[in-house]
Parts: sequence; structure tokens; C-alpha cells
Amino acid sequence: MSIAETLLKHKAVKVSFTEPFHWASGIVSPIYCDNRLMISFPEARAEIVAAFVTKIKAEQLNFDVVAGTESAAIPWAAFVAQALGKPMVYIRKQAKEHGAKKRVEGFLEAGQKVLVVEDLISTGGSSVSAAQAVQAEGGKVTDILAIVSWGLSLAVSTFAEAGLKLYTLTSYEELVDAALKLKTITPEQHEKIKVFKSDPAGWAGKVGIKLENK
Repeated sequence: MSIAETLLKHKAVKVSFTEPFHWASGIVSPIYCDNRLMISFPEARAEIVAAFVTKIKAEQLNFDVVAGTESAAIPWAAFVAQALGKPMVYIRKQAKEHGAKKRVEGFLEAGQKVLVVEDLISTGGSSVSAAQAVQAEGGKVTDILAIVSWGLSLAVSTFAEAGLKLYTLTSYEELVDAALKLKTITPEQHEKIKVFKSDPAGWAGKVGIKLENK
């Protein structure tokens, strides 16, 4: 079973046209992926961790420390670090207002290379922010590893401008095609969802969906 099919089987991927999803980035989408659910299923969790390890080895990613972003990616980073016997840190969205006021929690030496693990990539902005936080602490980041990316053009340009390479276990296209294969969505819905990636801002109008002002 592919990672895309595993996510769909455990209902981590949801599709709705009547009540589209509002992402943290501000984008309104017909599809939503909640990989937090996957930590609750031991077999599926092990499958995803194994896929992470396989991807790391296949791409020959070289790093000293695994980092997870707050909060959804922290457990995935912990699983990967444990599987590889690597040190781990996690990266806060914002620095604490008390104590050491750090964004990077855990032991990180200057010059160490860090692999940032994400659960999902939409626009890429939070991943770049996380990488910059590590770099501010003296670490080095060149690679981001995620379960899935929507593959939006904005994310592609965001990573390119930051000099970061993105690696994923599955993609938007694979999820959508798997949903059709598993009959989670209809052929008509499949076509409507594909329109979203080409024009995230204008997809609703193109497929005849009216959005309420929020």
C-alpha cells in the first residue's frame, strides 16, 4: 500500500466542497490532510517512519540532527531520530516569552547539519522560518523532509529563494489519484480538485463554488 493510500485509509485526508477548508496560510481548499491522526495507528505509523528512513537513504541525505517543527511534526521527528539513532531537537513557531526565549529546543552545537521534518507542506513559509531559526542558533539546514506536499508554485519558489531542497513521501497528485482509485471521491470531484493546484486563489469560482466571507 502506498503512503497516499495509507493516509486515505485512516481518513487523514478529507475532501469537502460544501464547506471548504481554511488552511493556516489563509488559502481556502477543497482538500485537507491531518497527519496528526497517523500517530495513533501503530502499523501505519511504522509504515510512514520506514518510508522516511528509505527516502533518507535513497536521497543520501547527510545530517547530524533531526528537527521537528511545532507541533504536528515533533512526533515524526522523534520517530525518525529514534529509528536512525540520531539526536533530535524541535523548533517552536515563536520564541518563548520567558526563560531562555529560544525557538530551538534541545542540544544543538554550532555547525551541526539539521534535517527538518514536517508533516505537510502548503506554502512553505513555516518550513523556511524553522530553517532560519536553526541557522540563527548556528546550525545548518539544506533539506526539508515531509510526509506530503501540495506542490503549490508558491512553495516551490519559497524553497528555491531560501536555498532549501524539499523531499516528500507522497504528493498532491498521488493523494488525489489514490482517492479516485479508492472511490473516496468521484471522477467529477477529482477534476475539480485538480483545478485547485493550478489556481489556489481562483479555484472556487472556476468550479462553481461560492465561498462565504469569513
